[in-house]
Amino acid sequence: MGTMFQNDWDEEYSTIGEKPEIGFLDYEDDKSLHSFDPFEEGPIIITLPFPFINGKPQSALIGETAADAIDIKNTTDEPIDLWSVRIFSSNPEDSYLLSVMKPPLRDSDEVAKRAFVGSTCLEDRTVQPGQTLKIWLSCKPRDIGLHTSVVHFDLGNEKIERVAFLLAEDSVSQALFSNKPYSRAQPSRKKFECNQYVPGARPTQQHAMGFKYKLPRYAIPLDIREIVESKQIPDALDEELNFDNYAKIFSTLIVMEEIHLEEAMRAYDMEYVTMKRRGNQFLSLVVPGLAERRPSLVYGDYILAQLATDDPLADNRTYQGYIHRVEADEIFLRFDQAFHLSRQNEDLYNVSFTYNRLNMRRLYQAIDAAANLGPELLFPSQSSFKRVIKRSPFTPLNPNLNKEQANSVGMILGCKGSPPYLIHGPPGTGKTITLVEAILQLYTSRKKARILVCASSNSAADHVLEKILEMDNVRVRENEIFRLNATSRPYEDVKPDFLRFCFFDDMVFRCPPVNALLQYRIVISTYMSASLLYAEGIRRGHFSHIFLDEAGQASEPETMVPLSHLCVRQTVIVLAGDPMQLGPVIYSKNAEKYGLGRSYLERLFECEHYLNGDENYVTKLVRNYRCHPAILELPSKLFYEGELIACKDENESSIYDSLELPNKLFPVLFIGIQGCDEREGNNPSWFNRIEASKVVEIIRKVMRNPDFGESDIGVIAPYRQQVLKLKKALESLEMPDLKVGSVEQFQGQEREIIIISTVRSTVKHNDFDRVHNLGFLSNPRRFNVAITRAKTLLIIVGNPHIITQDWHWDKLLRNCAENGSYQGCPLPPPEMHNFHDANLGAYNEEKRESNDEDINNEVECNEDMPNPPSNESESSELPTNEGQWADSSSNQCSNLVRWSDLSEIQATGWGNDNEPCESSSNCVGTTSDDSTKVIGWSDLSRIPASGWDD
Repeated sequence: MGTMFQNDWDEEYSTIGEKPEIGFLDYEDDKSLHSFDPFEEGPIIITLPFPFINGKPQSALIGETAADAIDIKNTTDEPIDLWSVRIFSSNPEDSYLLSVMKPPLRDSDEVAKRAFVGSTCLEDRTVQPGQTLKIWLSCKPRDIGLHTSVVHFDLGNEKIERVAFLLAEDSVSQALFSNKPYSRAQPSRKKFECNQYVPGARPTQQHAMGFKYKLPRYAIPLDIREIVESKQIPDALDEELNFDNYAKIFSTLIVMEEIHLEEAMRAYDMEYVTMKRRGNQFLSLVVPGLAERRPSLVYGDYILAQLATDDPLADNRTYQGYIHRVEADEIFLRFDQAFHLSRQNEDLYNVSFTYNRLNMRRLYQAIDAAANLGPELLFPSQSSFKRVIKRSPFTPLNPNLNKEQANSVGMILGCKGSPPYLIHGPPGTGKTITLVEAILQLYTSRKKARILVCASSNSAADHVLEKILEMDNVRVRENEIFRLNATSRPYEDVKPDFLRFCFFDDMVFRCPPVNALLQYRIVISTYMSASLLYAEGIRRGHFSHIFLDEAGQASEPETMVPLSHLCVRQTVIVLAGDPMQLGPVIYSKNAEKYGLGRSYLERLFECEHYLNGDENYVTKLVRNYRCHPAILELPSKLFYEGELIACKDENESSIYDSLELPNKLFPVLFIGIQGCDEREGNNPSWFNRIEASKVVEIIRKVMRNPDFGESDIGVIAPYRQQVLKLKKALESLEMPDLKVGSVEQFQGQEREIIIISTVRSTVKHNDFDRVHNLGFLSNPRRFNVAITRAKTLLIIVGNPHIITQDWHWDKLLRNCAENGSYQGCPLPPPEMHNFHDANLGAYNEEKRESNDEDINNEVECNEDMPNPPSNESESSELPTNEGQWADSSSNQCSNLVRWSDLSEIQATGWGNDNEPCESSSNCVGTTSDDSTKVIGWSDLSRIPASGWDD
């Protein structure tokens, strides 16, 4: 701190003030609180207690006394009166003491401990010329977290303050400490030129004869590459998207994304590494970070290796090595035979990783073929006719369908073709259940129906298969349903019960020949894997219905992969998703900004009939069966215009007593804790050991309750390194079924209890997080997904002074406080903030300009991010100021639909291709500035999977 000053009235005042409370002091944001040069010249020198180590506060164990001396040196020729030394304020209260003698340590004898006297104030005394007076500041923390104190020195004509910080820890947090100081990694470059190399031994191909339709190379145009690599924007993106420039704009965006991924892969090149012999055929290479998908390498990828030597007689050729197996952090490679024969155990190699273009080539192909779909499907707003669907009556297979779900199924059954029919709704409203009902209705009543079901990830596609098989009153024949997997998917990743629905050879998944594919009535795959169907020879129009689940998480080119080669005008297309949850994974911030970050589902909502909720085009599901009503209340107001109807029972859970929940009617608990966010080594990801320890403490309490198991608990953190630290901390508990992951990993999932660790403890990096879309702040979609995963109890562990900087998190924090469900450090005052996004209105006004993992090398990585292009939009307006809410009545779950009103559906079969379509629409598109509609998540920057598929 500084010294006293004189104001215009000649009155002295302190830089801290006279009120004995300090609230939150950010040790990184306000350097004046602790910056002090002990060698500065001045009449009085007062040292700083507990000086920082490597820029971070010193640590102290809970229950043990930590002490440090404060030296007060008189450098004048005159004695100086020290009127008082007092602890101005401490946080937590009364956690610090002053003394003239050194406090006894833990191993001190009982006499010394009894003789010690501490106080919050020391009496006056005189400091003689040249004398150094030593006093002691001590702290005995009772709970983990940052302990802060302001010590006030009143001497002579000056008043000086010093601020002390101590980080109170326990054994869990200390076990997570790293002695590797963070240093930014230098950008890597290729270790050697790779223009020519000796080819390696390629893994067995999909079929010996290859696919019927070969995938073109789609080389990146040199002029576009030059523009993008020079950080410029191609002229094509200045045009407004329409049918004529559709392929040109999207292919340009894909080029931008691909070049970004190429550059990012270079960061993983390795120097002076060894390879071990594995059997007679393989060499293995350990790749640090591979288990975390840094980089992501899969079966069929290849690396380039060169002997690291200056010997002119050595073989300095570059060799290509194909990956035949991936195990944890090790890859099994096959090179040319000469490489295997000449290798010596002591040889060192330089290794360069390469980016596999297969998925990108599939996107180029899909965008090129999209012209065959016509404007009616790509741009429904241009159609001159309004579609009217005659709802088909049916007898439900699932007796628990509600009114909106049943209506949606009836409309799907009555639909004759494009434009797509949309099912959208918040988390927990049963979108997938609705799709499964429609799929099984078609399967049981229309023998000619051929159904393709695509989801954005393997886990989501498996979930659809599971729900279909779970239906008790419908038995799908094993030879009529097929789960199509990419070759790159690990065999052990598939549940044993599902393997009978897959096709594989020697534990490697394959696509069966076309004659076998034609026999299946239901095919389930990811968006990207659907390209295998076309490559194998499935004709356009073979599928009568194409269902796209989690459509809001896929980029538009991804969505076109199953549509562009397999649809005809009569194909019924159904998209299901939530435009208010996380969107596509895009790694290039410019590609995202100019439209690649917007899903096809989101773009369809620009059409008037979708936007206005015309039942001939869209159904909105509003009944939530997942969350306790108190958990659902806030997201309903913030994101869904207060329309959500909570249908889950409000019964008290036994876990409320186990955790001593302060308000059992409000199972959303915020635990405020001031920790310390850190980084280690050259890893740019953040972690907070203090919050990790608190999370472990909560889990231990939960596990004492016999009604709950590890599979009932989920832990969400926004940074990869926090996820890893939490997993490490939980290793001792031996809880393999307890999932810890990012928000993206939990999208589409639910747990009885969700614990969120927000990580951030200083405001210093808030702006960076906002710009680069990291963490939780200023990302409404990530916030929405995170707080809607819990069914029975939601617990947030974080620093309230940091998260209150964001409008949505501040709403949640104040909601907890108002309901008596806040515990921990003092709350920040409920003052008005200049929130980053408080006045944006609906999310179509949200502007996000970042996700570039190269900026400052501080981009985050997500462990389960889908392979690029990846898996994973907006209608309501947000309040523009405090207390302004959308109208929300106390909706109650109404009765289920009366099935007596619905007669049994008649099997109508798959229509004739020549039958006229009733699907024309008269959608007038609303104007929209694409540059301000870029929403997607890309939070965390992971080097993409370079595999052959997702």
